[in-house]
Amino acid sequence: MCYLTTGKHMAFYGSFGTVLLLLAITAPVALAFGFGGAMAARSRVAPLRWLGKAYIAVVRGVPDIAFFLFFVIALDQLFEWLRHQAKCPDWDAAIRQGNDFVVCPAAKLPLSSSPQIWHEAYGFSLAVLTFAIVFGAFAANVLFGAMKAVPRAQLETAEAYGMSHRQTFWRILVPQMWVYALPGLSNLWMVLIKATPLLFLLGIEDIVYWARELGGSKTPRFTDYPHGDWRVYYFGALLVFYLCFTRVSEIVLGRVMKRLTHGQATMGGEAQRKAA
Repeated sequence: MCYLTTGKHMAFYGSFGTVLLLLAITAPVALAFGFGGAMAARSRVAPLRWLGKAYIAVVRGVPDIAFFLFFVIALDQLFEWLRHQAKCPDWDAAIRQGNDFVVCPAAKLPLSSSPQIWHEAYGFSLAVLTFAIVFGAFAANVLFGAMKAVPRAQLETAEAYGMSHRQTFWRILVPQMWVYALPGLSNLWMVLIKATPLLFLLGIEDIVYWARELGGSKTPRFTDYPHGDWRVYYFGALLVFYLCFTRVSEIVLGRVMKRLTHGQATMGGEAQRKAA
C-alpha cells in the first residue's frame, strides 16, 4: 500500500482524470467542428463549399501521428507570432533564425514567469484543439453523409408547406440526420478513446507516460521501492481500463440509438414498432 500511494502513483491515478477530461472536452468540440464542416460542404456558396470539402479531404488524408507531431508545433508558433506582432512591433531581429523560432519574451505562451499550472493548461488546450480538428474532419464526413441520407421527399414536402430553406434544414433535416449519423459517430468515439495515448507524443503526462515511467526497472539508487520490469502489469491495467470504458460507451450509445430511432422510418424504428 505504501508503494501504491507514492507521489508518482497519485499522479498516475490523476492522469486517468486527464484522459477523461480530454474526452469530455474534445468530443463536443470535435462535433462542433464536424457540424460546421458538414454545413460548409453542402453550402450553396461555392467558396464555402470548397473550403468544407478541402477541410474534410486534407485532414482525413494526413496520417494522425504526423498531424499530431507537426501541427501542434506550428499552432504554437502561430499563436506566439500573432502575439509578437501585437506586443513587440519595434522588434527588428529575425524571428526565424535557422531552426530556432525566436520571439520577444512578452510574446511567449505561456510566459516564462507563469506558474507551472499554466504551462500544463496551455499544452492541454493545444492537445484538445488538435484532437478536435482531426476528429472534427471525420465527424464532418459522417454528418455530411447522414444529411444526404435523409429522404429528399421529406425536404420537398417541408418546402411545399411553405418552410424556408433554413427552417427545412433545422426542423426537418437536422433532427432526422442523427439516426443515420450515430453509427458512424459511435465508431469515431471509439477511435477517439483509442487515440488518447497520443497525448504522450504531445508531452503531456498521461496514463501511458506514467505506466512506462512506473513500470520500468527501478534500482535502489533511484527509488525506495526497487523492482524489475513491471510494465506488463501497468499496461495490463490500462488494457482493463480501456476495455471497461469502451463497454460502458457501447451500452450508452445503444440506448441513445434506441431513443433516436423511436418512431423513425428506419430498420431500428420498424423493429421497435413490431415489438410494441
